[in-house]
Amino acid sequence: MMQFRTALLLAGVLFVGPAANAAEPKRPNVLIILADDMGFSDAGCYGSEIATPNLDALAKNGLRFTQFYNTARCWPSRAAILTGYYAQQVRRDTVPGVKSGGQGVRPAWARLLPDMLHPLGYRSYHSGKWHVDGKPTQCGFDHSYSLDDHDRHFAPRSHQEDGKPLPPAKLEDGYYSSTAIADHAIKCLKEHAEKHADKPFLEYMAFTAPHFPVHAPAEDVARYRKKYLEGWDALRDERWKRLQELKIGGNTLPPIERDVGPPYAFPDAIKKLGPSELTRPLAWNDLTAEQREFQANKMAVHAAMVDRMDREIGRVIAQVKAMGSLENTLIFFMSDNGATAEIMVRGDGHDPKAEPGSAGTFLSIGPGWASLCNTPFRRHKTWVHEGGISTSLIVHWPKGIAARGELRHTPGHLIDLVPTILEAAGGKPLEKWEGQPVPPAPGKSLISAFAKDGTVTRDSLWWMHEGNRALRVGNWKIVAAGKESPWELYDLSADRSETKDLAKEKPEKLRELVADWTKQFEEYSALAKKDAPPEVKTKPKGAKEN
Repeated sequence: MMQFRTALLLAGVLFVGPAANAAEPKRPNVLIILADDMGFSDAGCYGSEIATPNLDALAKNGLRFTQFYNTARCWPSRAAILTGYYAQQVRRDTVPGVKSGGQGVRPAWARLLPDMLHPLGYRSYHSGKWHVDGKPTQCGFDHSYSLDDHDRHFAPRSHQEDGKPLPPAKLEDGYYSSTAIADHAIKCLKEHAEKHADKPFLEYMAFTAPHFPVHAPAEDVARYRKKYLEGWDALRDERWKRLQELKIGGNTLPPIERDVGPPYAFPDAIKKLGPSELTRPLAWNDLTAEQREFQANKMAVHAAMVDRMDREIGRVIAQVKAMGSLENTLIFFMSDNGATAEIMVRGDGHDPKAEPGSAGTFLSIGPGWASLCNTPFRRHKTWVHEGGISTSLIVHWPKGIAARGELRHTPGHLIDLVPTILEAAGGKPLEKWEGQPVPPAPGKSLISAFAKDGTVTRDSLWWMHEGNRALRVGNWKIVAAGKESPWELYDLSADRSETKDLAKEKPEKLRELVADWTKQFEEYSALAKKDAPPEVKTKPKGAKEN
């Protein structure tokens, strides 16, 4: 059974053993680190006021991508990372007329990354959130800790190790999600060093932070308790100045969209949270003193979650270094979607008298702070405007990347991780599985971008989620918010933050891109429907999600 230990108990007991002296595998190890609901600019090396020294160190000695994308939602992003396909292609985001989305089942040919790496000698480990169909150990992972309860960061009721249920954690156990996830990753790496040092490893470490409810250890929250009394307007301007200095994020900062609130309405939750909760990102100066304190406390917890996640990442990196493997470990860090404007209460409910960030609370950062976290972009998780789909991407691989601290402005997407890893490992995409042909995947290897002044050539990037649609071709992007909304057109080279809609000025370009989006939608739908089970009714919009 997994041992739940605090970070203090593990500090200083990093493994140094056979791997330090064993022959290092020629193929690179791979460490994929995924945050949950973290905004584009929430890391210090992307302009944040939050302390992330371990991520910053990876960026200083590696690369930062400035135009990297996810799918706007958790489960489609995880499908894209692990399969290399758009989620619709593998039925893991909604395709009309076929069982798909969060309950969708992948086609048999849509294998996960461990199955692709196994023939190359890799052992694979999963630690944290899963949110993919099937069980990790049935999908090629040799070991797994699956945190299936996403309503509690302190005392989860549903979690498994190697497919076997673990007893619910208790508050007195000292459990915290980010620490437990890192503990398991370190446990796997120690075993790997002891028993399999001659083989490369894949560690997929998927944190549940900083996804709501915002929960964090009190000592972490204390570091940020007064920081956010400045408010989202002033702090957003400060992030923007740092982003400009870093040459990240384009050249425009749109005003906060004061009329854009959560993507789903939960009026009963708003009543439970009290009069200081806000469903709109109002001007900070217009809030009451009570509202400012309530809102600032929420963001302090979010910052503490990011801070603690960074500390836990540091412990895992230290373990890799202690094994003598850091030079030849290809590390990726990213988020599954943008910060979220969602506000809801579920799990154990919300006690308004409990300390913000404690287990008795169920708080979300809401649209005001999500606007800060996604600086300088518009909209949030679920939307496919830049705020919903833009993520930081840090890549660190000393043996494979000569550049140190450089930026890469080439557009990329989560579908690119599989081909990148396969090329780095000397492998090739699957062409057949159990005698059946495997369709070509849409991703592009990023390896060429690892070279000096390197870039990646691609035709387009495509999105669809809950009626929100987008396509990027070169620097042109079309986007629509919802099934009934008209298409918008932006030139991202001059307007990355989507402030000037050119749809009426350039109708021919708009028609061209809409036709391209439609053509791809039809292709992906046809692939999803091939040999698919019949469609079943899904949960209505606004139903419980993770």
